Amino acid sequence: MIGKGGFQETDFYGMTLPVVKHSFLVTDISEIPTVVKQAFKIATSGRPGPVVVDVPKNIQQTRAQVFFPDEVDIEGFDPESKKASDLELNEIVGLIEKSERPVRYVGGGIISADASEALRKLVDATGIPVTSTVMGLGAFPETHELSLRWLGMHGSAYSNWAVSGEFEKDAEGNPVKIADGADLLLACGVRFDDRVTGKVEKFCEHGTIVHIDIDPSEINKNRKVALPVVSDVKYALKRLAEMITERPLQNNFAAWQKQVAAWKEKAPFGYRVTDEVMQSQHMKDHLAGSESEVILPQMVIEELYKLTEGDAILTTGVGQHQMWGCQYFLSDNPRQVLTSAGLGAMGFGYPAALGAKVARPDKEVIDIDGDGSFLMNVQELATAKIEKIAAKAIILNNQHLGMVVQWEDRFYDSNRGHTYLGNPDDMKQIYPDYVEMIKGFGLPVERVMYKRDLKAALQRMLESDEAYVLDVVVPYTEHVLPFIPAGHTVADMIWKE
Repeated sequence: MIGKGGFQETDFYGMTLPVVKHSFLVTDISEIPTVVKQAFKIATSGRPGPVVVDVPKNIQQTRAQVFFPDEVDIEGFDPESKKASDLELNEIVGLIEKSERPVRYVGGGIISADASEALRKLVDATGIPVTSTVMGLGAFPETHELSLRWLGMHGSAYSNWAVSGEFEKDAEGNPVKIADGADLLLACGVRFDDRVTGKVEKFCEHGTIVHIDIDPSEINKNRKVALPVVSDVKYALKRLAEMITERPLQNNFAAWQKQVAAWKEKAPFGYRVTDEVMQSQHMKDHLAGSESEVILPQMVIEELYKLTEGDAILTTGVGQHQMWGCQYFLSDNPRQVLTSAGLGAMGFGYPAALGAKVARPDKEVIDIDGDGSFLMNVQELATAKIEKIAAKAIILNNQHLGMVVQWEDRFYDSNRGHTYLGNPDDMKQIYPDYVEMIKGFGLPVERVMYKRDLKAALQRMLESDEAYVLDVVVPYTEHVLPFIPAGHTVADMIWKE
């Protein structure tokens, strides 16, 4: 029936080709064992990625005796052979020796390659500060003194300064560099995403860039680099650590570490109750006379981090809550924060929490979500109830699509383009009513409006042995800072107000 426009026919094979690592269309039942074996090999080897196996209905309903191979060879596919040579690695060591301000920039490739331990040993051997992408959170402990946390559009001010230099505005509003950034950037398992680099040609403009990645298509794709190395990143990091242990570096980068520590002290992540919050509709409608009880979104994540002592797995939807979750919940281990990152998939948070809780029933798993993102997959609460999966959710409910509102405020004179999610006929109402909705799923839920109630409510959620939802009502006027506008540079970073 393929190609005849039959009932529900869709060219799923063709549709998925641009968005997955590989696609198969099975046309003979005897192919299935080999195709499935190849699919798993492709998916898990080299740079991991999804593989689609499309099995048409007539093949599904056919009987056959088939042979299941122990191993499969795929012509031209051998990512295991991609290992950096000692010559390439010696070049990197030489660049480190000459450097005065090196930074290691790491991404999800470290986690996919199970290279976190190798990275930690190399940092111990070199004393080079580390910054990560959002996908690389936990690859290096964020509580470590050499951690710069994560960089980019909403990353730490000090990580962005460490890579590209610190700037201040003069009397006429022009940026003036007041401190140099990295003279050597060691990029490992990253793709120089625009949300990290901003205006890409200005990213680490005056530094030498080394890029280690197993995927050759990522080399020089977004940012031209001085030394490209196509290699399994775990092998490269382990071998570098061995080489430096055998022949220790002469430079311990003490002056650079002092500069980094000063930046961290100068510009930590922070928040305050602003005039915009005090004058917001939220305060007028819900907290008149009790203004000191307002809950800011950052407070919720901060309190959760304290109560769990950082020992939990976080998932997120997409938007401001995603950024605050990554800012205020420090990750010391790989896969501690699960987020769709560059894909920007609203609704990702709670389904991901269900999967994480099934995989790690021994861990607290909490979805940090926004009211817009949570609504997109709210039906998964039924899965949690019926399958008895104790994944928790905190909705930072500001009745808006918060990140879009932030951009509307910054760039479009606060003109709203359908970003208000409440009921315009009754703006005092919290709409939709998540409390009543979630009760309908037969799960425990509570709403928190006042700061005095927050800690106890979080504690009750954490102590629950079943899925639990906390609907925390917060003002929509809060913006995520730091903020480097899209297409701009660290010189344009807004890091305090």
